[in-house]
Formats: sequence, C-alpha cells, structure tokens
Amino acid sequence: MKIGLFIPCYVDALYPEVGVSTYKLLTSLGLEVDYPEKQTCCGQPMGNAGFQDMAKPLAKNYAKLFDGFDYVVAPSASCTAYVRHFYPQLSGNSPHICEVAGRTVDLVEFLHDILKVEKLPARFPHKVSVHNSCHGVRELGLAAPSERNVPPYNKVIDLLKLVDGITVVEPQRKDECCGFGGMFSIEEKAVSCQMGLDKLKRHAETGAEFVTGPDSSCLMHLEGIAKKEGIDMKFIHLAQILSSGL
Repeated sequence: MKIGLFIPCYVDALYPEVGVSTYKLLTSLGLEVDYPEKQTCCGQPMGNAGFQDMAKPLAKNYAKLFDGFDYVVAPSASCTAYVRHFYPQLSGNSPHICEVAGRTVDLVEFLHDILKVEKLPARFPHKVSVHNSCHGVRELGLAAPSERNVPPYNKVIDLLKLVDGITVVEPQRKDECCGFGGMFSIEEKAVSCQMGLDKLKRHAETGAEFVTGPDSSCLMHLEGIAKKEGIDMKFIHLAQILSSGL
C-alpha cells in the first residue's frame, strides 16, 4: 500500500516531532510512505476566514501532489476534515480533486478503520486524558457526539488501549469544544481563553499527567493556557504515544 504523508503547516512549523512520529509509525506497519516536499497549507485558515477563493489554488496543488497514492494520511483531524469536506465545493466538484480528497484520511481513521490494527509495539506508562477535537468527532466520526444520543464509541481510545502500560481517562463534558477554532481564538480571544480554561480544568480533574488527541492545534491552545495559568500538565499528540516503542 502506497501512502502519501500530508503534514499540515502548523505541524511542520511548530510540532515537527508529530510528523516524524507519524512517519515512523506508518513505516513500522510495513507501508510505503512518501512525503511530497512541495506540499503547502491545505487552505483551511483562508476558508474559515471567508476567503475561499484563496484556498482554491491550494486544493489544485494538493490534488496534483497526492495523485497516485492509495491513501493520503495526515496527523490532523481538522485539516483532513477540511480537505475531504470542502475541497469538492471549492473545486466545483472537479472529479480529480474530489477523488484525491476522498482518499484523504486522518491517522486515527487510517489505523482504526482501514488497517484495523490490533497490536502496536508501544509503551507509555502514564495516565492520559483524551481530548476529543470538534472536527474529529463531528466531521470525521472519531467518537460519538454526545448531542446525538447514539451508542458511545471512541476510536482514539480504542487505539490507546493497544499501548502497554497506559491508563486512559476522559474529562467530564468530554466532547465540548476547547475554544481554539483557529480564527475564533483570534477574533473572540476572551471567550476562546475561557472555554480553554474550563476544558483544561476538567482535564486536570482526571488526575492525568498528559492530555492527548488527534489535533496539535487544540493541544497547542490548551498548553498555552496551562503555561499562563501555572497548571502542571503535559500535552502530546496521539501519534507520539502510538509510536513510543519505535
């Protein structure tokens, strides 16, 4: 299986270790992984700000770079959701762009739903609180949205249970937004910070040492608030835990 590795711009710039961990994890599973070096931002910041036209050339470039792969895998539920759900309308339902966008999956989806992994050589002897990002839950179906009153499930937790030594917990109001939201955190700073603080306190109440999730953006938001408020918690992307034995 040939995999195109899509590393979002904020991961590349701020959390390159997440990209490296994702690559190590995928190759350890016997996959052929390629990283197209001319990849760019997916265009989500422009699209969320109302400048969809600025994202259109990025969608065309994305489809060109990732053509020919069986799947495009990204360690970001947020960017995956933007590519898969918004590229079709950005491109006027271009068959080529729609096809490549449809093969774009988040790392959690890929491991859980496509590869259906049942064993990982990972060990992480720590108590970890799971952060469910909004895009992951409500656009990719990584967990059951509480407001839909459907049978509970969580693909992130399913994968974490494959890790030796880990203790997995969830905060109260487990799928409530942390307040990041990209542009929202800039335009509504006070509201965003208060939402993040409320969420962070609930993570802290679990007694966990670490908070993990599929989106470095949400973890970045919470980590910034934790440092400002003097809350002693650590933040780590799911890919780093799942590759911890490599």
